[in-house]
Formats: sequence, C-alpha cells, structure tokens
Amino acid sequence: MPPTDDDHTDAPTARPSLKSFLALSLGSAGVVYGDIGTSPLYAFKESITHLRDNAGRAAPSDVIGVVSLMFWALMVIVTVKYVLILMRFGNRGEGGTLSLMALVQRAGGRGAKAIVLIGMLGAGLFFGDAMLTPAISVLSAVEGLKVVHGLEGRLDNFVVPISLVILVGLFMVQRHGTGGVGRWFGPICVVWFAVIAGLGLLAIPRAPEILRALKPLEGLGLFQRHPLLSPAVIGSVFLTVTGAEALYADMGHFGRKPIQLTWLALVFPCLTLNYLGQGALVLADPLAADSPFFLLAPGWLQLPLVLLATAATVIASQAVISGAFSLAQQAVQLGLLPRMTLKPTSEEHAGQIYAPQVNWILMLGVTALVLGFGSSTALASAYGISVVGAMITSSLLAVVAVHRLRDWSIGRSVLVFSPFLLVEAGFMGANLLKVAHGGYVPLLIAAGLIFVMWTWRRGRARLAKAEQRELDVADIVAMLAAHPPMRARGTAVFLTAEPGKAPAALLHNLKHNQVLHEQVVLLTVKSLRRPRVADSDRVEIEDLAPGFKALTLTFGYMETPDVARGLRLARAKGLKFDIMRTSFFVSRRSLTQRPSVGLAKLQDVLFGFLLRNAVRAADYFQIPASRVVELGTQVAL
Repeated sequence: MPPTDDDHTDAPTARPSLKSFLALSLGSAGVVYGDIGTSPLYAFKESITHLRDNAGRAAPSDVIGVVSLMFWALMVIVTVKYVLILMRFGNRGEGGTLSLMALVQRAGGRGAKAIVLIGMLGAGLFFGDAMLTPAISVLSAVEGLKVVHGLEGRLDNFVVPISLVILVGLFMVQRHGTGGVGRWFGPICVVWFAVIAGLGLLAIPRAPEILRALKPLEGLGLFQRHPLLSPAVIGSVFLTVTGAEALYADMGHFGRKPIQLTWLALVFPCLTLNYLGQGALVLADPLAADSPFFLLAPGWLQLPLVLLATAATVIASQAVISGAFSLAQQAVQLGLLPRMTLKPTSEEHAGQIYAPQVNWILMLGVTALVLGFGSSTALASAYGISVVGAMITSSLLAVVAVHRLRDWSIGRSVLVFSPFLLVEAGFMGANLLKVAHGGYVPLLIAAGLIFVMWTWRRGRARLAKAEQRELDVADIVAMLAAHPPMRARGTAVFLTAEPGKAPAALLHNLKHNQVLHEQVVLLTVKSLRRPRVADSDRVEIEDLAPGFKALTLTFGYMETPDVARGLRLARAKGLKFDIMRTSFFVSRRSLTQRPSVGLAKLQDVLFGFLLRNAVRAADYFQIPASRVVELGTQVAL
C-alpha cells in the first residue's frame, strides 16, 4: 500500500546508559565505518598513480598535495556535512536518502514529483554502490598477496578466484542473518583501525614533512602545478570518502551520537594517520607507490595484515549488502518497488532483514564486476560516480528539508549547503571522466532501477485510477438490504486499499457465490512516511454498517507488515472473531493492456511483469496461509 501523510513530530527517544552507548559506538565501527574504513587499501595508491613519471616516481610536493586533498575531503564532506549537519535531520531517528525524502514529503509543499525523482535517483545510485563496494574492497585486500614477503608473483593468478570464493560465500550465508557474527564486526574493525593508525604513525618519522598536508594550501597548489591532471586526481581522491553515506543511512540502527563519537574519536584520526603514513612512505621510497598500504608493514606482518584487511573488507561488504536490504524494504513500503520477500533474521534487532531477490541480484552483479574488471585498479575507474551522485541527492533533499522544516528562505538554505554542493559538483565532474573507462556501469545500474521504480509508480497510479469505479460500501449495504443474500457463519476479511470502497473480491464473492458472512471486515494496511509506529497507534476500527467493519493497520516504512499480529491487537481493542472461522479474501489482478507503442508499451509490459512476480499479498502481509481465498479479477489499464 502507498504511504500516507503523517503529521506527527519526532518522538523523543530514551537516553541510553553509558554501557549501551559504548556498545552502540563499538558496533558502529564495523557496520557504519566498514566501507570508508577500508578506503586506505586503494584510495592513495590510485590517486598518486596519475602523478608518477615514467620511472614510477612522484614529486614530493605532489605526494603532499594528494594527502592534503584526502584529509580535507574527509574534513569537509564527512565531518562537517554528514557528522555535524546532515545527521541532525532524522526521520524519527532514521536516516538515508529515502528517509530524508519521506521527511520532506511529510512537510508538504510544492515539487512533490521532483522530490520523489531525487529520492529514486539516490536509491538507484546506492544500489550501484552496493555492487561495486564488495568487488573493489575484497579485490584490493586479496591483492595484498602480491607483495607479501616470500609470495611475490606466486599467487597473482589466484587473486580473482580467491576474491570470488570469499564474495560468493558472503552472499550464500546472508539468509542466516548476521546476528551470530555481527557481534565481532565492531571489535575486528577497532583492531583494524588501531593497526592502520599504528602503521601510519610509525611511518611518519621517515618523512616528517608530510605533516604539511594538513594545510589546505598544499592541496590547492597541486591544481596550479597540474591543471590538466587535476580532474583525474580529484576523481581518485574521492575514493577517500566513499562510504560516507553510510553514516547517515545507518543512523537508525545506532543513533546519531554513537556514530558521531566513533568518527571523531576513532575513525577520522586513524584514517588521517594512515594516509599521512602512506604519504611519508612514498616520500622516503617513491617506488613504494606500487602498493603503499601493504608496504607500510614489515615483511613478517604483511600476511597477517592481508588476512585482517580481508576480514575488514568482508565486514564492509556486509554493511553495504545489509544497507541494500534495508533500502529495498523502505522502497517497497514507500510504493517505489513491488512487494518482495523480506525475512527478519533477528528477534532482537528489527532492522536486520534478508531480501532473497536483492541478494541474488547483487551476487550476480558483483561476480560479473570481478570477472569483467579483474583488479581493484580497473574497478576504481567505475567506482565513485554512484557515491558522489548519492551525496548530491542528499544535499539537494537537505536544502528542501532546511527550507520547509526550519522555515528558512530557499536562498538561505541554498547558501548553507552551497559549499558542499560545489565540492560535490567538482567531484562529480572529475568522476564523469571515468564514464568511458567503466564509470558507465553504476550509471546503467542506477538508470535501470530508476526506470523500474518509475514504471511501478506509474503503473500503480493507473491501476488505482482504473479501480476508482469500485462501489462505496454504503451502496453495497443498500443493495443487500433490498436483496439479502445467504449468510455464512464466521468472519470474512477483505483486503482493500480504501476502507470506504468495496473491494473487487467482495463483489465477486457476492456475484458468483451469492453469499455473505455474518461479519465482514474491510482491512486496509497503511504505510506512513515515518519509520515505525507504536502498537498503541497501529489499530483503528470503524463500524460502517451492521455486519460491516473497517479495520486499518498502520506500519512505518522500516517495518514489515504483519497482519496476524495486527489482528491480535485488534482483538484486544474489541474486534470479535474466531480465527478458525475467519477467511481472508484477496484479489489477484490480471491486466488487460491498452494498445501502446514505444516507451509506453515497454513500461506496460514491465509493469505487468512486476505485478505478476510481486510477492502475493497474503505472504507479504503475513496472513495465515490456511485461511486465504484468492479471487481473480481483470483490470483494464
């Protein structure tokens, strides 16, 4: 069911205990920062590659300039935009592009279609990122085997097969959930950050002049020295901040303050030290630019470092995959995608779900990327466009949010976010240079998903218009009073999008079976533009006529609708029924399409395919299967 407006303000949340706060901070180190935390594996190496001469050396001033750009990218984009500003815009504690879209929609105002389009664009780009991140992260970690002391050149041909085994294994275990191993994510990543910080700290004394990179003028000077190479360098420097969107998207799982503390106290300092250390290493030994991250470690530590890096990249991949599942759930509840199977994998954490269709699509996409590109360097050409695109969409939505929720003028709102939009536009322009070298991949993924969402919304709107011919319940009651049908014992529950309308299943039951149950309940399942709904607000019962009741169950877009549980709450509120004498009648539509050509024809065919393959309403709403009766109906679009 499409979401409805809800004008409730954000409910206050209970202040967690110190122990709980620290546990959330520890957990966020793995789930939230897994992606951005593994960027040192490839970001500096790819950035400095553009500035190396034929002998493989880069000028000291250029090394310092690259590290400076990376440091200030982390400062401006991650620290200021996400940690200090954007995370203040929570939709009842939830974050992410679709949550921000729903928050802006709740505020009302003009431009509703543009807001939805921006939200769909952000969602599509995120799915592109969800395919690229596991591929480039795991490949970059396994490639460390190439420089391990004693293994040089022996395992080069096994990098891709080993990466595929790890990635396919990761997708195969998704159906079991991450509850069992998830508790290790935070501690492993804390060890990871401590190790990379220590390696960087030990390398800095080899070239103390690298500390000049903390001055922004060093990065700006690189533009003056290399005006033609600067766009390529900027495109690679952006790899430093990939994963920043996770800070906002996972806010509902850990809370704003634990995520902020983890970034400021742990992740940001450790990343800074490692990038400074890689820069110092290359200043001292220019040929170390071939693999600066792994060459930070002494020979005896390189193999353990590869194993630790692989574990960290698996965690980073898991975080992105879980984020894709969560985003799919939000998209379904917000009416952007058809119903799909969503299985909870944890009794303690409502946000942990498994989406089989999304999982297998991601696995096929990641496998194709690893086989097609074959190395993290080649994948770096495709990486970045989807991430910076998602960042720009969040900035645009934030401008509207500030304008509508803080009652600022549109000019003032744009002025506040213009520095971020300008920086992100620069990153986007630089990343567009990668389109011909693989950057088209995330754009095609995003375009495909946006087309699917657009087609689904368009088809649902036309379907709703075609079904407006349904009779009002009041008209049905008047007809039944004039010609009473046979009455069957028990309760009949009919699913309907509007409580006041008689659903097609009810009309077909009367027409063909000529029978009516003693009690008829018209059940409507609503999804609000807020993440969760309290049980006290979930159930609404209305008497329509003698023997007719309207039951409305309300869920948030982060919840999986559960009709069986909702009926138990309704019984506590006075709805009398015996589940063993209750039948659930569900309409199953088949479409008869109008003649059309071109894009409209393609969308009609695609919508029909999506509708046929959507999860059955009874399964999606968790209605007891033994009590369901499906009645087919044809709808002409």
